[in-house]
Amino acid sequence: MAKVLVADPIDPRGVDRLVRAGHHVDVRRGLSEDELRAVVGGYEAMIVRSETKVTARVIESAERMLGIGRAGVGVDNIDVDAATQRGVAVVNSPTGNTIAAAEHSFALLMSLARNIPQADASMRRGEWTRARFMGVELRGKTLGVIGLGRVGSEVAHRARAFHMRVIAHDPYVSQERARNLGVEAVPMERLLEESDFISIHTPLTAGTKSLIGEPEFALLKPGVRIVNAARGGLVDERLLQEAIAGGRVAGAALDVFPVEPPPADLPLRGEERAVLTPHLGASTEEAQVEVALEVVDQLIAILDGGAAPYTINMPFVSQEVWESLGPYLPVATTLGRIAIQLADGQLQAVTLRVFGEIAQHDVKVLASAALVGVLGAATDMRVNLVNAPAMAHERGILVAEEKHPEGVDQYLNLIGVEVRSTEGAVYLAGASVHGKTHIHRINDFYLDMEPGAPYMLFATHTDQPGMIGRVGTIAGEHDVNISFMEVGREAPRGAATMVVGFDDPVTPAMLASLKAVPGMASIRIVTHEPEQPVQQPRLRGT
Repeated sequence: MAKVLVADPIDPRGVDRLVRAGHHVDVRRGLSEDELRAVVGGYEAMIVRSETKVTARVIESAERMLGIGRAGVGVDNIDVDAATQRGVAVVNSPTGNTIAAAEHSFALLMSLARNIPQADASMRRGEWTRARFMGVELRGKTLGVIGLGRVGSEVAHRARAFHMRVIAHDPYVSQERARNLGVEAVPMERLLEESDFISIHTPLTAGTKSLIGEPEFALLKPGVRIVNAARGGLVDERLLQEAIAGGRVAGAALDVFPVEPPPADLPLRGEERAVLTPHLGASTEEAQVEVALEVVDQLIAILDGGAAPYTINMPFVSQEVWESLGPYLPVATTLGRIAIQLADGQLQAVTLRVFGEIAQHDVKVLASAALVGVLGAATDMRVNLVNAPAMAHERGILVAEEKHPEGVDQYLNLIGVEVRSTEGAVYLAGASVHGKTHIHRINDFYLDMEPGAPYMLFATHTDQPGMIGRVGTIAGEHDVNISFMEVGREAPRGAATMVVGFDDPVTPAMLASLKAVPGMASIRIVTHEPEQPVQQPRLRGT
């Protein structure tokens, strides 16, 4: 029997399930950090929602803790790194509110189509103005779903039941997965141009902030209706209000906002063609039950010595695996993170190739590390060695491993990551050199570079005099500092590749100048987090 602390309100059925599993449960809500530190040492597991902050100081006091469960999706109130270092598993419940979120999104979509909130408000004012609220049918209309994860897939399923044509944009979902859902995967530009309704279901990241911004508003089909019940900030609210007022957008429904609650002067509050709800996506009785049971089931598995499907950190790496493959985990992740940013089209497959002595081991953990890099921007969940394979499977991405113990001439050990999409393949290979990731191959070009800059230019060009100088001159003109530059080529004055690291962001004007350089064939800007020293999680009893 283990002792479990429930520090925030959860559905009583979750508590009952823990008790039936033979565990002792204490429900103690509203504890301060000091109060929590004073009692947490007596528990093997803990459940929180968003109110209780599980800080590093709390985790230091949790000497017997095996698992911390968040009854919900986000884990911002839990110091995951501190838990990882102490070998404590952190789990959440990412699927419990899927149906609730999908149904709310569809309710907003239908409200937009038939002006239901506006008509209700009019009736309550004693009016009878039917002509003002002429709506449109969903049948035969095109719904564009941005983000085809769990919630987006459920919205697409419901739209098809209403005889809507469904198109979707999600580069991290295979075309086969989209076809199985009865959805056509399309580029973003086409989705914006063809959709009568748009429903957004993506995480909020640096790359998706203002996902629908000024360039996207210019492409929208006139009369489109937009639903955002995913994350605030995915749609530029100022531009949205202007587009509604100008008639380009027929209406919008928002359940989420960049700041919650939104300010009183939110422009959309005064827009009759906007439907606004106070973040109700997960607010159903059933969803609250599901998230409680989901997190409880995972903690029961951990307390029984098993694995939980939604572990969001990596609490245990065996000594054997660590000694042989540990230095190559960040290499695989870095290769995957860069390769996916160089790829175009719909992601289809990820292949790990391992050369040398390390190929004699089970390299599944390296494949998982590559997937962490590839899928890191696909979700707002924390992608790790535990959940990355399941995420890839869910998206229909094929994962393969190739082992070559004979190695290669130049390197004792080398790993490669190939990302294959509908537009072709991108292949990177690298090694661990004195604990640092070095990239030695980009497609058919060989070089030696340490990707240590936050912004990197990957370019293919013609090898010719003055090319490097032109790139340096343009960077100087735009006050962008260069941290490194590496060049690989096939032959003198033939095809070549250039990688330039920058300390500062590359502006659109600078990018346009680089593209205009004679002989420059293609340019891609890649963002990269500086590599941190890899530390082995501390195991219990060490």
